[in-house]
Amino acid sequence: MSIRLSDLYGCFEGVIPSIIASTSAEGTPNISYLSHVVMIDEDHIALSNQFFAKTSANIRANPHVTLLLVDSYTGQQYVLDILFERSVDDGDLFERIALQLKASSAKVGMSGIMRLRSADIFEVLSVRAVPSAVEISPVQGRRPASFAEVGAVAKAITAETEAGGVIDALLAGLYRNLRCEGAMILLNDADCGALTTVGSIGYETSGLGSEVHNKDDLIASAAIHGRSIKVSDMSRVRRFGQAIISETHRDENATRTIPFPRLADAMSQLAVPMVARGSVRGVVLVESRERMAFRDEDVTAIEMLSAQAANALALMETEAEDAPSGAEPVPQAGSTGRTVQIVHHTFDDSIFIDNDYVIKGVAGRLLAFLVGCHLREGRTEFSNREIRLAEHLRLPDLKDNLETRLILLRRRLEERGGPIQLAKPGRGQIRLECRAPIEVRTDG
Repeated sequence: MSIRLSDLYGCFEGVIPSIIASTSAEGTPNISYLSHVVMIDEDHIALSNQFFAKTSANIRANPHVTLLLVDSYTGQQYVLDILFERSVDDGDLFERIALQLKASSAKVGMSGIMRLRSADIFEVLSVRAVPSAVEISPVQGRRPASFAEVGAVAKAITAETEAGGVIDALLAGLYRNLRCEGAMILLNDADCGALTTVGSIGYETSGLGSEVHNKDDLIASAAIHGRSIKVSDMSRVRRFGQAIISETHRDENATRTIPFPRLADAMSQLAVPMVARGSVRGVVLVESRERMAFRDEDVTAIEMLSAQAANALALMETEAEDAPSGAEPVPQAGSTGRTVQIVHHTFDDSIFIDNDYVIKGVAGRLLAFLVGCHLREGRTEFSNREIRLAEHLRLPDLKDNLETRLILLRRRLEERGGPIQLAKPGRGQIRLECRAPIEVRTDG
């Protein structure tokens, strides 16, 4: 029975290096390791070309090449006879391989070094399995998402009528239906040039409000390039992962930085851009403690669900902007008798409540605005429309998610507890709930 390339999906995970054997025009052999082999179709593959000057010269002199692949799931080896067709240094295939290489390189501290020179395309002439001295058994791991499971999550997202519900439905679906051990949603924040965490599940701490700035990060790269990126085995970079984890225990009050949630022992990561109306609005990151946990089926499924959620959030942002302010004033809860001290640092719009850091950036500016209006006018009810029209808030344009920023602020306040909270009485409306007298100090 012939072996199809699609049967070798475990060989294309980029976990175990492949070996390429070529010969010069004079017949001198050369063997090199290469990091990425990509299946194009049942008859063609592409090899990443980074440093291999000798191999490249040999291939052009003698296009018949032998390739050894290793299945990352079972350890089964395969020998491929391949024939060089052409090299590409731009286009969709090249960009996809280059981005995956960039992400893998960043994980091992070699960002900017492992640069893709070209993607070399080969026709596959034959595939044969290498006999093994031991019996090779299939590895039982995480099962890929089924059509029914993806459909159930899609229905849950469709049923939601508020942005917060969409975020929660997507996260719950990824965690329960698709069995991702950790999942988070980050949205673009043009104000600070970062991606900000607006929801997470499966982590010890939520990380609400934590930010990703590094352009070489897996998450940032997915947003910048609008492509899904997968890392299938992080065991070789555990040192770097531990450095990240230790960094998350920094004092929020001292750094004004919220710890980023991560699985300390994650082996697989997948970052998927949230695309709506042709624009990347954010990124979904999923993690697993299993190596090679996410297959092509999972990538496609999460891309579909992420796009659905992104479009739902975009629609709800527009609807919230158009909603009238019709909420009736609600009596505030009784005062605790203790005055709450709020400090607004205008240089980064960070907010401290009773000396505890809460949030910064646009969300901090929003809270300062709401509290200021309450103190000056006694108001507690606000609408998205009037917030958007407040010019001194310097809000980004509509596509930058005012509604989800308010959700982030509301949930961050809930998480911190305390006498100041936000409620949502209706679509496009927000209520400030002050359960104690407030004093505000503004610092530069």
